[in-house]
Amino acid sequence: MTTEDDANLRHLLARATAVEQRVRRAVEARQATDPDPDDAFRGLYLTDDTVTRLLDSEEARAFPSPVPYDEEAPAEPTRLTALADEFGLTALDVEILLITLVPDLDDRFEAFYGYLNDDVTRRRPSIGLALGLCGLSPADQAARGRLSACSPLREGRLLLVEDMDRPFLNRALRVPDRVAAHLLGDDTPDPRLADLLAPWHAVPGVGDPVPLARAFAHDIALVHLREDQGGAGTAFAASALTRAGHRVLGLDLARLAEDPAPAEAVRSLVREARLTGAGLVCAPLDAVSRDHPGLLRLLTGTPVPTVLVGRAPWDAAWSAVPPLLLHAPRVDPSTRAALWADAYDDAYGAPTPGAAPASGAAPASGAAPVPATAPVPDMVDVDRLLSPFLLTPEQITRAARSAAQATHLEGGTLTPDHVRHGARAQNAAGLDRLARRIEPSVTWDDLVLPPDTHAQLRELTARARHRDRVLGEWGMRPGGGRGRGVSALFAGDSGTGKTMSAEVIAADLGLDLYTVDLATVIDKYVGETEKNLERIFSEAAGVNGVLLFDEADAIFGKRSDVKDAHDRYANVESAYLLQRMESFDGLAILATNLRANLDDAFTRRLDLVVDFPVPDPGQRLVLWERCLGPALPRGSDLDLAFCAESFELAGGNIRSIAVTAAYLAADTGEPVTMPTLIHAIQREYQKLGRLTLASEFGPYLKLLG
Repeated sequence: MTTEDDANLRHLLARATAVEQRVRRAVEARQATDPDPDDAFRGLYLTDDTVTRLLDSEEARAFPSPVPYDEEAPAEPTRLTALADEFGLTALDVEILLITLVPDLDDRFEAFYGYLNDDVTRRRPSIGLALGLCGLSPADQAARGRLSACSPLREGRLLLVEDMDRPFLNRALRVPDRVAAHLLGDDTPDPRLADLLAPWHAVPGVGDPVPLARAFAHDIALVHLREDQGGAGTAFAASALTRAGHRVLGLDLARLAEDPAPAEAVRSLVREARLTGAGLVCAPLDAVSRDHPGLLRLLTGTPVPTVLVGRAPWDAAWSAVPPLLLHAPRVDPSTRAALWADAYDDAYGAPTPGAAPASGAAPASGAAPVPATAPVPDMVDVDRLLSPFLLTPEQITRAARSAAQATHLEGGTLTPDHVRHGARAQNAAGLDRLARRIEPSVTWDDLVLPPDTHAQLRELTARARHRDRVLGEWGMRPGGGRGRGVSALFAGDSGTGKTMSAEVIAADLGLDLYTVDLATVIDKYVGETEKNLERIFSEAAGVNGVLLFDEADAIFGKRSDVKDAHDRYANVESAYLLQRMESFDGLAILATNLRANLDDAFTRRLDLVVDFPVPDPGQRLVLWERCLGPALPRGSDLDLAFCAESFELAGGNIRSIAVTAAYLAADTGEPVTMPTLIHAIQREYQKLGRLTLASEFGPYLKLLG
């Protein structure tokens, strides 16, 4: 037991001794007027003589004058005195609290209170008994008010009144276990809150918390932190509260929304914060802002510093007190790398069940020792690898731990893939229900494109990688409500490599690719298309990935003059998309086969427009070689140069032909020959609705069926 805990206990026991003196006098007074004090069954029944005595007596209860308590404050502040200051308790409130608390400190008081209640089954003080022990009349309205529902004791949940079906004076009083434990020196949070608390803590280097800490010191108790994707709102709020001298109590609002009794949980949370001198950091605000405004009104009305963090804008209806409105900072690139490295070192050296001991301990028989820390190899540039990701401090920490686990699994050497996989593992799963997720498996070497197109794709990748510096540190996109996202348009015929290029970019950045077919988003009912798009963008805001909108011309067509209602609502959809694309913080790529159909106002808002032309003969020859691949058996008569020169096909068509030829070869058990390839080309032409001209097939025309 620490010195502070010992002082708290001695202070409580000293006050309990005073309560014991009052109880002793009350027992003596009862015994002096009790006709049969030795009755073993007293309290379980009422005899005729007892009823007569109670009817004829001038007082129902005879309470002594209160024993004066030495009001001299203890030499050092104790938890009881601190609690009285925090909750605004009067001396009478403290006495009532102690009278109710002493059965939890000394079990003799259960018998005392059962005797004084004239009911051995009621071992806690009643309201009437507590007032009587304080020398107050049960009819004293001011004294009764100290135990009303809006009194500091009850409103602060320091005292619970039970047996509400009984008359007011006979209702039992109880001190909650959490309050008793706190007064005895235990700071373990209330078990009621175990599933709601979040371990948010201060993170050095995330924004400048000094101004916000100064605001807390000047009694500004309500703050709204508007947070974008990858924002560090919870860490920033925790840093400011810590600097202001408060502890940090994190509340997961998503879990609170699922709690069966959320209002009760909020009251317990506020009591916990007041007991421990903590401030509340509540996130994500979006989880309750729409469907649970009542919970927000409870949180914003608390007497403790409260910070609400989320993407939702502030609604004045949430609080009668205007909050301090701030924008949450993001994690700086230098801080991000340091935070990742610290978390990686901690996770790598942490013992895991069944793992070999860390250095300094004897390994199990046959097990190789695992070092306490694993140095990051020079080839792993964590800062560069994480630059495309918008991650919160908590996500960075989890990403580092995930990388450490993968490092343990694969032999103890960190690789760039471990860093990327750890970061991608932090993506939310909601977008998977609205888009098709693709794990990239291609590289720049797999692309066959003109040099200028290839260079534009490299530039797009550079934009995604360096947007924190260009748009954040250098402020190259001020005003207008535009986010830090990067958007591009891929325009070209089907099969020219638009989707594959998006996959290559995602692979280079270490991100997943999510494809959305915009043709499936359009709804004939007014307003439904916008709702579908908003769901996609909202879910995408929680994902670090490349968002590919296929068939973009289905909705991003030219805005026309309003001639009828259809034109009007089509323009509304287009205008909404223009606005939503500008505020999007991620990497979005739009793919279309008909660039000419796109509105000029829309293309102006894009960062890049990349054209994908049909490949020339030289590029088609490379595509033929790559699509047939090294493993497919080939006949000696294959003339790929002729195919490349004669057939004007896109890469997607060539791949489809190669696959068809492979199936034909597998069926016959022979290598792919020129007749097989010509037959596959004929099938592709039939699928495309193209004529088989002699000028194209030349000497192989006779092979057509």
